Amino acid sequence: MFNKTTLFLALVLFALTSCTSKQEAEQAAKNSPSPSEAATPQPEVHGSEVKTVELTNPLNKDWVATGKTIYESKCLACHKLTDEKVVGPGWAGVTKKRKPEWVLNMITNVEMMLEKDEEAQKLLEQCLVRMPNQNVTQEDARKILEFMRANDGEK
Repeated sequence: MFNKTTLFLALVLFALTSCTSKQEAEQAAKNSPSPSEAATPQPEVHGSEVKTVELTNPLNKDWVATGKTIYESKCLACHKLTDEKVVGPGWAGVTKKRKPEWVLNMITNVEMMLEKDEEAQKLLEQCLVRMPNQNVTQEDARKILEFMRANDGEK
């Protein structure tokens, strides 16, 4: 069993090894956010606006397969592959009607699209349900687009 002296020395050693220098503490304080900055909600860094998309020709079969898997796990509950509306609009023909940039932004930046894009706003009026942010990366959204193109009959 520990005696009082051993316990005291262990506590002192612990205190000395766990403390930082005054300079390190001051630097950490400078680098940490102020209370008002910490309380301010930070914008969600989900993805930046998609401005250009390079389409593959022929379709990338691996991307189509991955896009189908993502569709089945994140999109299927609200979107059919036909033109049938469920919660959201059906996907049939979407790549013929919409530019690839529009599709990717709708997947990755739905809030921005609903705020700025008239077509997205019209869809919201028709569907009456706001598309949730599914936290799809731009890379995965590109694979979903490839799957959509395959669904629309592209080779």
